[in-house]
Amino acid sequence: MTTAATDGHILLIEDERDVREAACLTMELAGMTVLAFDRAEPALAQLTPDYPGIVLSDIKMPGMDGMALLARVQRLDAELPVILISGHADIAMAVEAVRGGAYDFIEKPADPERLIEEVRRAQRTRTLVLENRRLKSALAGRQGLDARIVGDSAVMVRLRELITTLAEADVDVLINGETGTGKELVARSLHEVSSRREGHFVALNCGALPESLIESELFGHEIGAFTGASKKRIGKLEYANGGTLFLDELESMPLTLQIKLLRVLQERCLERLGGNANIAIDVRVVAASKRDLAEAARLGEFREDLFYRLNVATLDLPPLRERRDDVGLLFGHCLKPAAERFRRPVPALAAHHLEALMAYDWPGNVRELQHEAERFVLGISMLLSGSQDIGRDSAEEGDAASGSLPERLARFERELLCQALSAAQGRVTEAAERLGIPRKKLYLRMQRHGIDKVRFSGAEDGEP
Repeated sequence: MTTAATDGHILLIEDERDVREAACLTMELAGMTVLAFDRAEPALAQLTPDYPGIVLSDIKMPGMDGMALLARVQRLDAELPVILISGHADIAMAVEAVRGGAYDFIEKPADPERLIEEVRRAQRTRTLVLENRRLKSALAGRQGLDARIVGDSAVMVRLRELITTLAEADVDVLINGETGTGKELVARSLHEVSSRREGHFVALNCGALPESLIESELFGHEIGAFTGASKKRIGKLEYANGGTLFLDELESMPLTLQIKLLRVLQERCLERLGGNANIAIDVRVVAASKRDLAEAARLGEFREDLFYRLNVATLDLPPLRERRDDVGLLFGHCLKPAAERFRRPVPALAAHHLEALMAYDWPGNVRELQHEAERFVLGISMLLSGSQDIGRDSAEEGDAASGSLPERLARFERELLCQALSAAQGRVTEAAERLGIPRKKLYLRMQRHGIDKVRFSGAEDGEP
C-alpha cells in the first residue's frame, strides 16, 4: 500500500500495484494530493461525514469490493462522490452503481486526461456540498445584526461594523448602492441598533411621488395651505421626531426641496406648508441613492451643499456580483420566508443549485435573489430547473436496470449530457468542456438523444 499525506483530497483504492502507482502519479502531477490503499477496509477508516475530498475505487478487489464500498460510503454520507474504475466486463455493473449512487465510472485503462477531468469535477461537487452544509449551519446560528445583514465576505463584515459604529454616533447617513442592494434594510438596521429604536422609522421614496406632493409629504401642511387641504397634516419629518427618516432615491428630489431639506438638517426645525411656526424636531435622516451624487452635483443636477452635508457619514453597499461568496448564504436565508409565505416546505438546495447561483451575475442584486428564492419554492425557477428536468426524464424512461446493455448505456449517456448542460445553464461550449468532448460531437449526441439546450437555459445562448 502506498500513501500520501493524510490530508489528501483523493482517496484512491486499487489492488493492482502498477495501476495504483500510475494513477497516483497522474493525479500528483496535476497538483492533487492522493491517499492510496490496496484494500477498501483501511480506506474506510479515513472517511468522515465532512471528509473534504472524493473516493476513487476499483470495482473488483479482494475482500470488500467497490460495490460494497459504495454502499458503506452511501450510509456514511450519500453526497460524498465515489468514482468507480471498471474493466470492460464490469461496465454493466458500473452503470448499476451510478444508478445506485456512484458519482461516475471510468473504464480501464483510464485515459489520464479523462481521469483528471472527472476527479476535478467530483472535487468541485464535493466543495459545493460542504459549502452548502456550512451555509445552513451558519444561518442557523445567526442572530441580531448578523441575521439581518447577511454575508460573511470581508466587505459585509466591515459593513456590520460600520452600522454599529454609526448607530451609536447618531449622525445623518448617506447610503450608496445599486438598485436591490438592500439600502432600506441597512437604514432600518441603523435605526434598530441605535438609541432611537423606540421611535418611528419612517420611509419616503422621493422618486415614487409627483413633485407637487413630495413637499407636503415631507413637511406637512396647515388647513387651507392649498386647494384641497381641508385638514392639518403632519409630515414625515415631524412624524419621525425621536426616530429615523429614510429618504430613498434622494437623487430624485427636486432642487427646490433640497434647499428646504438642507435647512432642516442644519437647524433641526421645520415649517409646515401654509404655516409660520418653527417646529423643532429631533430626527435622524438616512438618505439613499443609486446614483453618484458627487457626479450629479458636478453636473448641477443635485445641490452640492446638501451632498456635502450628507456625505459626512457614508455607507457603500456592494453589488451582489462583487460578493459571490455570500450568494449561497443569502439564498438560503431567503428560502425560509418564501416557504412560509407560500405555505410550502423549504426545498433542499443541492450542490448543482449552488453552482448555478454562484455563476449568475444578479443584475437585480439581493432583490432579484429574493424573487429567485420565491420561484424556487414554487417550483418555477428557470435558473435552477435543469435538475428537475433531468428527474422527469429519468422517470419517463422507466427502470434503468431494464433493457439491453446498449440501451442502458444510451440512457446513462443521455443523463450525463443533461447534467452537463444543466450545470452549464445550456451553454453548449461549456458543457462540452465539462464532458471532455468536442462541441460538434456534443451537438451530434444531443441530436441523437433529442435534447434541446433551450430547456436548460430558458433562452438561446447565441452559439451557432
